[in-house]
Amino acid sequence: MLIWLALSLAASFVVWRVSAREGLARIEAQGASDLRLASDRLVAALLQFREVAVLAADHPDVVALAQNFAQEGRAGGAGRNEPVSLTLQRLADYAGARDIWLIAPDGSVLAGPDEAPSGVDISRALTRAAQGATGFDHFVDPETGQRLFTFAAPVFAPQGGVIAIVRVRLRASDVEAEGRGNPVPVWFSDADGVSFLTNRIDLVLTAQGTTRPDPLIYPAGAISVRAPMIARPFAGRELLFGQGSLAGPGLEVTRALPVIAMTGHALASADPVLRAARLASLSTAAGFLALGAVLLALWERRRALALANAALEVRVAARTAELSAANEELQRTQNELVQAGKLSALGQMSAGISHELNQPLMAISSYAENAELLLERGRVQEAGATLGRIGAMAHRMGRIIRNLRAFARQESEPATRVGLAAVVESALEMLDARIKQGEVSVNWQRPDFPAIVMGGEVRLSQVVLNLLANALDAMEGAPTRQLSIAITRADDGIRLTVADTGSGIADPSRIFDPFYSTKEVGSAEGLGLGLSISYGLVQGFGGNLRGENAATGGAVFTVDLREAPQREGG
Repeated sequence: MLIWLALSLAASFVVWRVSAREGLARIEAQGASDLRLASDRLVAALLQFREVAVLAADHPDVVALAQNFAQEGRAGGAGRNEPVSLTLQRLADYAGARDIWLIAPDGSVLAGPDEAPSGVDISRALTRAAQGATGFDHFVDPETGQRLFTFAAPVFAPQGGVIAIVRVRLRASDVEAEGRGNPVPVWFSDADGVSFLTNRIDLVLTAQGTTRPDPLIYPAGAISVRAPMIARPFAGRELLFGQGSLAGPGLEVTRALPVIAMTGHALASADPVLRAARLASLSTAAGFLALGAVLLALWERRRALALANAALEVRVAARTAELSAANEELQRTQNELVQAGKLSALGQMSAGISHELNQPLMAISSYAENAELLLERGRVQEAGATLGRIGAMAHRMGRIIRNLRAFARQESEPATRVGLAAVVESALEMLDARIKQGEVSVNWQRPDFPAIVMGGEVRLSQVVLNLLANALDAMEGAPTRQLSIAITRADDGIRLTVADTGSGIADPSRIFDPFYSTKEVGSAEGLGLGLSISYGLVQGFGGNLRGENAATGGAVFTVDLREAPQREGG
């Protein structure tokens, strides 16, 4: 009995040790993955703002103002240029930057906000830009206490040489907001060891132990000291114990980010692993003790336990057979439901294609017979006109097939120039059978300007087709069925509006939630994912999708997209 007890304790210790080691390796890998995602998101966001500085430095108005200043001389200062200042402010608002300045190499401001640039920028980021490279730095504003990033890009003269500097400034809180919901504490420290970016409020502008931060970056009193974390070796690793958001035990993972001159840190909590290891150890010990008790009982009452075991096996086998039969029935039912959904979708698709292709096929057959008769009678000119109609019908069939093939094609390319009006007309053409069947009147007129937007042609077609199809669904059974489509300019972009005369939206605040649908349960109209997917696609283009009820009844969906920049030379 004592030997069995010692064996139970040894087994529980081994299980505890192995479970803890494997669990720590798992959470360390998860912490590294979380840190990698947060780091990539941060670097990508900062590089986008660097591109804003470079693009602003190449703006024709900015280059013209810088050349003007360089030719007129530097004596006396030129003051701020209001038109260029307004252009830079619009660019800052569009990009989400705090402000953008155009600064001469001598430090005088040529364009930008009325607020004077901080001396920290002039002495650090602008120095590198004055040498012809993109400058980057971070600091704490001594007046507001805000954490800021600065990007500086040189403005070159046509003959070469730096004639001015574009300086973009943004708040650190704008690029760290996305990570605040992460359960793993993540922070990014600079060369001074100061936590400049983090998803935990109590870690902002803190440093572990004593530090001497650069006074140009951190004014007096800006940095607070957090208590050092205590390290304890455990299972081949060091568990850290701190305070606040870093209360342990946890495993720290780090990642160097030379692009932004910072180091990323993440602290993966080890509490769940230790609890699971203790539970596994206790379970193992309990299992061994229970097994010992069973063996003792077997030794004393072997025959009785054998009979009970046989009866138990019979009941288990019967229950297993019942469960197997139930699982087979469930699998069969699920397969039937999936197959029924496939057949329903195939039936709807086949009906639309058949209607769209059958009409021109019948017309082609009739025109061919007429052309044959006209040729027999020598009426060649009329026969040629009839053959022309056959060609037009064939082109229409080809266009329908091309639209279906284009819509089915997968697309993962970045946003490019897309003609929004052509996308709308392609979607109307694919839905023509449903529009005629539902006796829906369509109010659509091509815009009087080239509505070229940034997006993906296939993905944008999917969005427009989904909005039009939903509008047609909403108007089924309505006394008035009118679909209104308009393309206009709005907020420095292009706006597509789709309105119907259906029953409206029951809960506008939830229409973009996955699996939310107002259609009847059990219908074959979809799973409530169409608007959610469309919302994500439009957001991916840098646009916005909204839905609301119209004052006169029905629903109105608005798609705001970025207008594509004009091509060089026209």
